[in-house]
Amino acid sequence: MATLKRDSRLTSWQSTLCGGLAGVLSRTATAPLDVVKILTQVGTFHSKQGFLSSFPVLYRAEGLRAFWKGNLTACVRLFPYSAVQLSAYHRLTVLFMDDLGQISQWQAIVAGSVAGMLAAVVIYPTDVVKTRLIVQNSMEPTYRGIVHALCCVYYQEGFSSLYRGVSLSILGAVPFSAGLFFMNMSLDKFWQKPGDRLSPVQHFINGCLAAGVAQTMSFPFETVKRKMQAQSHILPHCGGVDVHFNGVLDCFRQMVKTKGVLSLWSGLTANLLKVVPYFGLMFTTFEFSKRLFLYRNGYIISPLSNQLTPGVDQSLGPRELEELRKFIRHKNFANRNPSLKS
Repeated sequence: MATLKRDSRLTSWQSTLCGGLAGVLSRTATAPLDVVKILTQVGTFHSKQGFLSSFPVLYRAEGLRAFWKGNLTACVRLFPYSAVQLSAYHRLTVLFMDDLGQISQWQAIVAGSVAGMLAAVVIYPTDVVKTRLIVQNSMEPTYRGIVHALCCVYYQEGFSSLYRGVSLSILGAVPFSAGLFFMNMSLDKFWQKPGDRLSPVQHFINGCLAAGVAQTMSFPFETVKRKMQAQSHILPHCGGVDVHFNGVLDCFRQMVKTKGVLSLWSGLTANLLKVVPYFGLMFTTFEFSKRLFLYRNGYIISPLSNQLTPGVDQSLGPRELEELRKFIRHKNFANRNPSLKS
C-alpha cells in the first residue's frame, strides 16, 4: 500500500496556486523547446533539416519572439487545468482511500490518469489554439491572439474543430499518467525517503526521469494529435502539415505508410529536451512553493528546511490549527488580564 500523496496541511487554493506557479515558471523557461517540438511534430518547413537546424531557421524567418509563440495561451490554460486535475484527483483518492488513509499504487495511478483526462478535455480548445498560434507565421499571422483564434476556429470551422484530436489526449493521458506516477513512486522508494523529505535536487531528478519515461510511452498519441490540431483547409498550406488525412486512424496510417513507424516519435528529442527540464523545474518549484505555504501555515520553522515546528500537531488542518492558535492567544490574553475573566 502507498500512503496518500496529498498534503492536508495546505488549503485547496494553496495547492492549486502551487501547481499553477510551478507550471507557469517551468513552461515559460522551456517555451522555445516546446515551439520547436510542435513544429517538428506538425512537419512545417522550419523542421525539414532536422531538430537543431530548426532554431536558426525559425529565428531568421520570424525573429526571437517566435520562440515564445503560444506561451501566453499555454500559461493561461495551466491554472484551470491544475484546478480541475487537483480537484478530480483529490475526490478520486478520497473515494479509493481505506480507513487508514492509504491507497494502493495502482489506485493512485488510476486516480491520476482519470484526473488528467478530465482536465485535458475541459481545457482542450486552448490546446488547439496554442498549436495554431505556434504553427502560424508570426510575421504574417492568421490569428491576432487567443480570443481571436478561438472565435476564428469556431466560426470558420465549427465547434468540433476545437476538439479535433481530443480522443488522442484521452488515450495518451493513460500511458503518460501511469508512467509518471509509477516512476515517481518508484523513485521515492529508491531515495528511501517520503516525498516531502526530498531535497530540491532529488525532486528535480525525480521530475526529469519520470517525465522522460512517461513522455516516451505516450508520444505517438501526442504527434498525431498535433497534426490533427494544425490541419485546416482555412489556413495557408493546410496548416503546414506534412501529411494529409481524414481522421485519427487515417493519420496513423498515412504517417506509417509515408514515413515509417519511427515517424510517430518525430520530435521526441526536442520534446525530451523540453519536457525533462520542464517537469524537473515544475516538481522543484511546486515543492518549494508548498514549503512557503507550510511555513506560512506554521508547520515548519523555515521554507528552506523540512524541520517541523516544535509543539505543532502536524495532523491538524490549516483552519483547525489557526482556530487553535486563536484559542491559545485568547486564553493567554485572558490569563494576563484577570479582570476579563467572568
